Amino acid sequence: MTQSIDYYLTLVSPWSFLGHDRLVRIASEANAEINVIPVNFGRVFSETGGLPLAKRSAQRQSYRLMELARWKKGLGIDFNTHPAFFPASDQIAALMVTSAVEQGLDAVTLTGLYLKLVWVEEGNIADEATAIDVANRAGLDGEALFKASQDPAIEALYNAHTEQAIERGAFGAPTYIIDDEIFWGQDRLNFVEKKLQE
Repeated sequence: MTQSIDYYLTLVSPWSFLGHDRLVRIASEANAEINVIPVNFGRVFSETGGLPLAKRSAQRQSYRLMELARWKKGLGIDFNTHPAFFPASDQIAALMVTSAVEQGLDAVTLTGLYLKLVWVEEGNIADEATAIDVANRAGLDGEALFKASQDPAIEALYNAHTEQAIERGAFGAPTYIIDDEIFWGQDRLNFVEKKLQE
């Protein structure tokens, strides 16, 4: 039986960016499926006691940057810890990824490109034309995907996924869930890998 990983994230999370390619590799090696599930982490935070970055204490904000620098060096991934368009709403892109999943398209590659857009390419994920261009680069019909993502049913699904994430215990991004076991953060990917090997 093929194992699956439910991958809850926001497309502007640096931690999701740092873990994305490793998650893809781990899943591939384990012959596991990745279920990409973008959700509204602003809503998740408000329901689970988290705070958006701007409302966190100076100490927490400072430590976050220290950790990003550590992981940047440790993983050898070149990215900007102060991207030009952050924070930005990922709503347009999140609905497009949700629509891609519903259509059976390659949502995993699309997700990786959106994360890279923010943290490497200094792109504005909140811009409609940019979001469409990224989908084109993923080998999809960006214009058609954007149009499909504007169906109210897709937004309703996105909202339902956000509620689902909260109900299942997610409180930060990325959250990986395998057989109802929660793994929070890209620094837990070694445990994700071991879980898949069991």
